[in-house]
Amino acid sequence: MVLLIVVLLLALILGGAGFAVHVLWWVALVVLVLWLLGFVLRSPAGSGGRSRWYRW
Repeated sequence: MVLLIVVLLLALILGGAGFAVHVLWWVALVVLVLWLLGFVLRSPAGSGGRSRWYRW
């Protein structure tokens, strides 16, 4: 009986972790698309004449 509870609890934990990892993959994909859009649609360089691909 205890073994069954441990197995079910382990399955619940791993299933929750799998769902969280799946959500994190979607978040990473959205961030990647936004970063690529920022890279492609960047504003032209100001008076310096150099265009940077990063914002910091």
